[in-house]
Amino acid sequence: MTPRLSRRRFLRLALSGLGTAAALCGGGPAYAFLVEPGWLALRRVRVGLPGLPPHLDGFRVAFLSDLHRGDSVPLSHIARAVDLAGETQADLILLGGDYITGSAAFISSCAEELGRLYAPAGVYGCLGNHDHWTDPEIVAGELAERGVRVLRNEGLEVAPGLWLAAVDDVWERQADLDAALAKAPVGAKVVLLAHEPDFADVVAADGRVALQLSGHSHGGQACLPLLGPPVLPYLARRYPAGLYRVGPMQLYVTRGVGVVTPPVRFNCRPEVAVLTLACET
Repeated sequence: MTPRLSRRRFLRLALSGLGTAAALCGGGPAYAFLVEPGWLALRRVRVGLPGLPPHLDGFRVAFLSDLHRGDSVPLSHIARAVDLAGETQADLILLGGDYITGSAAFISSCAEELGRLYAPAGVYGCLGNHDHWTDPEIVAGELAERGVRVLRNEGLEVAPGLWLAAVDDVWERQADLDAALAKAPVGAKVVLLAHEPDFADVVAADGRVALQLSGHSHGGQACLPLLGPPVLPYLARRYPAGLYRVGPMQLYVTRGVGVVTPPVRFNCRPEVAVLTLACET
């Protein structure tokens, strides 16, 4: 496993990338620090799945990840993301991990906001690396108290013929794909929550998952014209953002809601995604 990228090195690389962006686009730093981090987008994505049962055609999944409630992400920003997700009237709401940054003290207020989410098929989430770097038990417990069930190497049926599974954090070597899929019925369409997107290569090779949902990358937070993101975290370098086909499987990677240090976004707006499942022959 690659060692963690140190905060100092990440800051140096990211600021270097931001400097390049500023050179290309005048006024970049002020915009990147003050405007785009709070400019939430609602991204609508159609996801075609071969063999999807007809009654699931049009089933909508709202997906939020990487809220990173902390010193750089105010509660008001998370509240706006929750409101945006609620407006989608999705059938199912999923959370991709990294609810907090720096201290487990931030999870109570974050969980309270997330507790306002409602969907007919439920609200579920997985854990991310930052949750493990603080206190995963406190994070999962606070979310559960507000009606958000955190799945850790387990799964359940959320609609007839649709199985939801989640692995625990990959970076921290807590992921167990076999355990997460152990009870999935043969023939069910499986949606997998996995915080780190590059885990998709392992999942696709397994062959049992139709759609993986991930975050972690933040899309790089800065995406330079013609060059792309100058910095991407470990386990998010192959699939930084958007919809991909990985072997027989679809993968969607969200740019996330919050930020980590440095608290900038450039050409990479935070997002709430709503994915509409569609039959594909």
